[in-house]
Amino acid sequence: MNLRSNFEPGTTRWAVRRAQWIAMGIDEKDFEKPKIAVVNSSSNISVCYAHLDGLSIIAQQAIRDAGGLAFEVHTIAPSDFITSAGLKARYLLPSRDLLVNDIEVMVEGACLDGMLLLGSCDKTTPGQLMAAARLDIPSIVVPCGYQLGGLCGGKEVDIEEVYKGVGTTKTGAMSLDLLTDWTRCAIKGPGVCAGLATANSMHCMTEALGMALVGSAPIRAGSDRLVDNVKRAGKQILELIRRDIRPRSILTAETIENAVRVAIAIGCSVNTVRHLCAIAGEAELDLDVIKLFESNSDLPLIAEIRPNGEKRIEDLDRAGGTHAVMVRLKDKLHRGVRTVDFDTLGEALSQPCEIDETVIRPLNRPFRPEPGLVILRGNMAPEGAIVKLSAVPGDCRVFEGPARIFEDEDEAIRQLGEKNIKPGDVIILRMMGPSGGPGTVFACSFMAALVGAGLSNDVSVITDGELSGLNRGITVGQVMPEAACGGPLAVVKESDTIRIDLNAKKVDILIPDAELSDRLSKWKKPVRKSRRSWLSIYAEVVQPISKGAILGHTN
Repeated sequence: MNLRSNFEPGTTRWAVRRAQWIAMGIDEKDFEKPKIAVVNSSSNISVCYAHLDGLSIIAQQAIRDAGGLAFEVHTIAPSDFITSAGLKARYLLPSRDLLVNDIEVMVEGACLDGMLLLGSCDKTTPGQLMAAARLDIPSIVVPCGYQLGGLCGGKEVDIEEVYKGVGTTKTGAMSLDLLTDWTRCAIKGPGVCAGLATANSMHCMTEALGMALVGSAPIRAGSDRLVDNVKRAGKQILELIRRDIRPRSILTAETIENAVRVAIAIGCSVNTVRHLCAIAGEAELDLDVIKLFESNSDLPLIAEIRPNGEKRIEDLDRAGGTHAVMVRLKDKLHRGVRTVDFDTLGEALSQPCEIDETVIRPLNRPFRPEPGLVILRGNMAPEGAIVKLSAVPGDCRVFEGPARIFEDEDEAIRQLGEKNIKPGDVIILRMMGPSGGPGTVFACSFMAALVGAGLSNDVSVITDGELSGLNRGITVGQVMPEAACGGPLAVVKESDTIRIDLNAKKVDILIPDAELSDRLSKWKKPVRKSRRSWLSIYAEVVQPISKGAILGHTN
């Protein structure tokens, strides 16, 4: 193989690298082999990553057994429930793009030949897919699995229950002692959050995009099947290098649309929209992903996994996972696209698959006749906004009420605890988007508190901040343009009447067009006071959220 990592003998790069590797005990006969990065975002700060070091060792050995030379590359390891503590979670979305650049520096700087990426928490998996698209060297992402919940006093408790329990405790409907007990029981083992939240959603998207082996997601962390997947990926990455199969031959417009259809059909996290936009952007595809979600809104919901329904992520796993979902959707998918382990998706979908119809229904007998995710537009969101329709109660399709304005989520939660937020209110959480934060503010804690307070069916939320895939209720997220960029969200006033019509896919401020135009013409961007930090750099180069909030200057 003609490998970019094999430098000309006698050159400086050749000589100094040989000296380093010999000192590390690497056998000289291995120097000409394909050199593969095992990208490992392990960390002992979060349970999401607690098992990755062991999987990395297995991956490295599998690569060596297949004839390659493996190098472990560490990256940052953001966790939505840990890294969210600082600056009201403003570091979370920027951490995704920092991880992309982290990978680029280590892999491109060393001129390695391929990547096997160990995917885990919310931001690592999309970041790894973005890096694969940007670098365009043979790559496989291995989703590294979900955690299990436990029992507390005979009740099944997982991280979603803890999340909702905060709101219940704030309103006095549950004791702090009981919530404390739940925290002791909610997580039994490593891996990402249970439920079809952002991490598991992006694991499913990875397989739907063809960048993970068939049967990769969802999968239980610590399972024998996950270990087997790691070994298979270690072998397959050598085959991709041998055949020079690169991510941009896999990540095409048709593949992105396949992933969009899977996301809609199972009600993935709203955050899949921005991440798919970002992946398409890094692959340099001229593609409007928002419109893809709109044009595929005729698909029904064929699975109801928490928080969309009562089935658990392990039920989706046992029922056949993403592979089974794609088999159900095969007549709606572009089957000629390539995957990392099959020349076409059609070949992959011909693989044997037992589907549990109590979990994954056929298209002609869905759980709901409507899609899991929808795009709303209107004078409040001219470039679109997202609703996880599958997490909205079935009879809540039109909501109209007075706006309550908050630019601080903590204040909104405090007002909720003091019972100053009433049924019928439309809560506006703004100046929380990528530019406004800077870095998206974790607006999802308020939604979880609403659920815990029993108000998620009676109070709606509209935000440009970041939501969790665990959120349920009447939530309009990723409002575009965001308030800090002069979007209409910026000029909504306290007590303005807001109308959300999910049937018409509209979200509007009920004021005359002339008044809205006048407000927008008078709006001035707030002066930002920022200290020197990664976030101040991010604010200068982040693109609009409709472009996935990737880094780079717009033309």
